[in-house]
Amino acid sequence: MGRNTVTGIDRIRRRRAWANGFTLIELLVVVSLIVLLASVGMTQYRTSVTRAQEAVLKENLFRMRDVIDQYYADKQQHPQTLEDLVTGGYLRAIPKDPFTGSVDTWQIIQAEPDPANPAADLGIYDVKSGSQKTALDGSKYSDW
Repeated sequence: MGRNTVTGIDRIRRRRAWANGFTLIELLVVVSLIVLLASVGMTQYRTSVTRAQEAVLKENLFRMRDVIDQYYADKQQHPQTLEDLVTGGYLRAIPKDPFTGSVDTWQIIQAEPDPANPAADLGIYDVKSGSQKTALDGSKYSDW
């Protein structure tokens, strides 16, 4: 009877020892799943940040191009600098390029010479981003 009692106590101790902790395999599986989910989450986060920056860039380009057209319609000449749009009251401030983080990196496209007035200053016809990065759709931001 003493021998069976010791064996029964040993079984209880083994069960308790097993129930008190996790095996190394279980811990590795859990950690691997956490790392996998975190990497998926970070990828989604970075993509959403880039999409937001692209939306800001599109809006800034649309607004600046619209303002350049308004300036030309009002004054019958293109602005010489982007600062002319601010001093003329067409913009409150020159917007930042969201990918370069600067107002000084906008690429300016000069207007074609006017055949009726070849001596006139050319001025700014269009504006593009100064970033050389590639968009999510594969195009360059500087081509937008």
